[in-house]
Amino acid sequence: MIHVPSLILDVDKCKKNIRDMALKAKEHKVTFRPHFKTHQSLEIGRWFKEHGVNKITVSSLEMAEYFLPEWKDITVAFPTNILEIERINRLAEKIQLNLLIESAETAKFLIENLTNPVGFFIKIDAGYHRTGVQPKDGNIIDDILKISEVSAKLIFKGFLSHSGHTYKCQNKADVLDIHQRCMNTLVELKEKYKNEYSNLILSLGDTPSCSIAEDFEGIDEIRPGNFVFYDLMQNKIGSNAIDHIAVALACPIVAIHDDRNEIVVYGGGVHFSKERLENEKEGTIYGRIVEKNENSWGDLIPDTVIKSLSQEHGIISVSDDQIKNYSIGDYILALPIHSCMTANLMKRYKTTDGKDILMMNSW
Repeated sequence: MIHVPSLILDVDKCKKNIRDMALKAKEHKVTFRPHFKTHQSLEIGRWFKEHGVNKITVSSLEMAEYFLPEWKDITVAFPTNILEIERINRLAEKIQLNLLIESAETAKFLIENLTNPVGFFIKIDAGYHRTGVQPKDGNIIDDILKISEVSAKLIFKGFLSHSGHTYKCQNKADVLDIHQRCMNTLVELKEKYKNEYSNLILSLGDTPSCSIAEDFEGIDEIRPGNFVFYDLMQNKIGSNAIDHIAVALACPIVAIHDDRNEIVVYGGGVHFSKERLENEKEGTIYGRIVEKNENSWGDLIPDTVIKSLSQEHGIISVSDDQIKNYSIGDYILALPIHSCMTANLMKRYKTTDGKDILMMNSW
């Protein structure tokens, strides 16, 4: 029974998304190191083990500690925060920990302060321009590698990149163009350094590229994360169909305004986040409403979207012929724009088969 905003997880859809991506990685002979920042759940993480996954990616050292009891090879795909050196050393004592380095300063600090060996990737900016070493800046790369050579505690694993700018694409062709550019950048680096580091790994990971592309020539590892649930943003890009989306937010209806074809739900920015999509017909939207059925949800309801969010309120625009179908005390099911953000805010799931699944830092 739904009393408050609740994140509903369709287990079958989620497991199919996991299976499909695992099979794709196997088909292309790349290591599948999924990013767990989307689901942040030990239980959901176990579903990956059914497909032979034994290495994962996380977005923080805190998250690595959460997954440590069940995963022994973890890459933290975030620039190393040297202020957390004590936590780094605790983790490195127990697991194969891999960090990201993009400066000589960080490499020097780790050399001086590590108590246990860690692997490291050099983070490469392949066009996203969020962070990372520019691929043409060989001096920084060489400096980092030279520093690491003097210590057995800092072990070079390879080059890693994240093409986050695919999230701004409007079609598959644009995603494939970015993907190809990223691959070319990484492969060129491998050609340059493979004689000195014959086992270096090329690691890339973004859900649009990993979902759409069929060419991973030269890549050793993929790290998609959002694909486990998908969402409306990914659907707009072309990564997934609507029926691949594995989470929906259930929001109680608290008011109905027939005069302006709006319903008010208990479900706002603190539940959905304020991620949005825009189009000429609807303007800005924060989610789409789907039909409810006995075990999950069905098709999108036409012309029914979340038009605005405040902290706790959600305002849903409804068509003339649909508003009569809603009543106070009922609830709607909304597909999120960005499932990673929504899941992170909600901290727990209600599954379509009647279970509660907790996430990291669940209250």
